[in-house]
Amino acid sequence: MKASKFVVLGLALFVFAGALHAQGIAWQDLSDAQRQLLAPHEARWSELDPARQQQIARGAERWLEMNGRDRGQARDRFDIWRNMTDEERAAARERYQQFQRLPQSERDRLIDVYRRYRTMPPERRLELRQRFRELTPEQRQMLRERRMRPPQPGR
Repeated sequence: MKASKFVVLGLALFVFAGALHAQGIAWQDLSDAQRQLLAPHEARWSELDPARQQQIARGAERWLEMNGRDRGQARDRFDIWRNMTDEERAAARERYQQFQRLPQSERDRLIDVYRRYRTMPPERRLELRQRFRELTPEQRQMLRERRMRPPQPGR
């Protein structure tokens, strides 16, 4: 009997949580800081899909927690995204999804390679980009495939 009460209570909480999620977030339920940040969107807030409201509210909270340097980097990334064509955005989403499907060890390795690239002197990065541009499509593909192989022991 006790177990069934817990099951019923659990189901009720699950349904209640789902109903709250489906309703989205009322404008007045946002924090003062979130409302101030999102003020330009107040008039159409109630028209947004509840999942989109949740996403925007979480994004606003993350923004408010960032320091000045992180905000600058986020602004730069947003400007790049905003200036992309629809095709470029679709390609970026696909690359992100491919990255997310990789095993964690492979993602960690790629992040490490990227960090090493970012710490190179600008002249060296420019040289590597130029060398990559000069490759044929087949050579580029071979390089990508070689880079995706796990490291061989003893190398």
